[in-house]
Amino acid sequence: LDKKVSELFVECKLYIDGIQFGLPVNTRLESSGPPYCWNELITLCTKYRDLTSLAQLAFTVWDVSSGEGKSVVGGATIFLFNSKKQLKTGKQKLQLWPQKEADGRVPTTTPGKVPKNERGEIERLERLVNKYERGQIQHVDWLDRLAFSAIDKVKEKECERLENSFPSLVVEFCSFEHRVVFQESGANFYAPTPVSLSNELVTVWDPELGRTNPSEHKQLKLARSLTRGIIDKDLKPSSNERKSLQRIIKCPPTRTILPDEKQLVWKFRFSLMSEKKALTKFLRSVDWSDIQEAKQAVELIGKWETIDVADALELLSSDFKSEEVRAYAVSVLERADDEELQCYLLQLVQALRFERSDKSRLAHFLVNRG
Repeated sequence: LDKKVSELFVECKLYIDGIQFGLPVNTRLESSGPPYCWNELITLCTKYRDLTSLAQLAFTVWDVSSGEGKSVVGGATIFLFNSKKQLKTGKQKLQLWPQKEADGRVPTTTPGKVPKNERGEIERLERLVNKYERGQIQHVDWLDRLAFSAIDKVKEKECERLENSFPSLVVEFCSFEHRVVFQESGANFYAPTPVSLSNELVTVWDPELGRTNPSEHKQLKLARSLTRGIIDKDLKPSSNERKSLQRIIKCPPTRTILPDEKQLVWKFRFSLMSEKKALTKFLRSVDWSDIQEAKQAVELIGKWETIDVADALELLSSDFKSEEVRAYAVSVLERADDEELQCYLLQLVQALRFERSDKSRLAHFLVNRG
């Protein structure tokens, strides 16, 4: 910072899609300047996986030397991902907007990065230094010493020339061994891979990412077809298998059941019929596209231990399309009294969205009980 102030601190806020996320984080007060150096680590409560491509950090420098509250020195924002959807790393120099608090909206009124057409020699050299620190430029010791000495001289001259220009703030982002690339569900895996004529890293999309493994799917189908004709209704799980089954049964509905777990539940379906909490996990393990398997599952529903109302609500979610399964869930609800149903009225009304027609059994049930 070129502006002389006595006591400064930096406030950092995270914005996701233009909305502030979490609480702001402040640095300590710093008075030994200019230039002012905090050399402090700022940690936010958000994980990288929760960020969007428009996530940005808003930095505001405050002055508290007047003793009459704080006043704005300047502010700037910076997106966490660049135009290639890669997470920014290394040192970032932000141009502060004097007497303006950082604006986290999209688009922002306080961009910290200088537009390309306005960048000078210092910005060009700083970008090269960042590439050097990331290992994108080959290290040659004797040449590096000469280059950095020349860079320091250029910076001194530029700083003297720009003494009365906008103040700036330098922040350093975390660096990783590999590039961190933003990707959201539903992204186009078939986008052409960019061709690079330099030694820089490029983004390579894996078309198999997020897809079902065909080998595992085929193995699961074969295992079930071999055991379908020979049904041992008295088959009991071993001690370790029972522990695994109990762990699967206790899993929340939002957790995806793995192929091996589905196979285990299907294998011991008859021994699980006395456990009402196991029905929803069994129905999630059924391959409803297989006619024979779906038919056998429907037959077992009627013989299973009656489930609770909360489990019946799970069967009315968007995960279950079978009319027989949804009809069974409604039959469980029919046994509940009005006082208990009132606790789940909102969820029942929302479940109507997943019915195939307005004359479904659930709609008929709600009208009659209403």
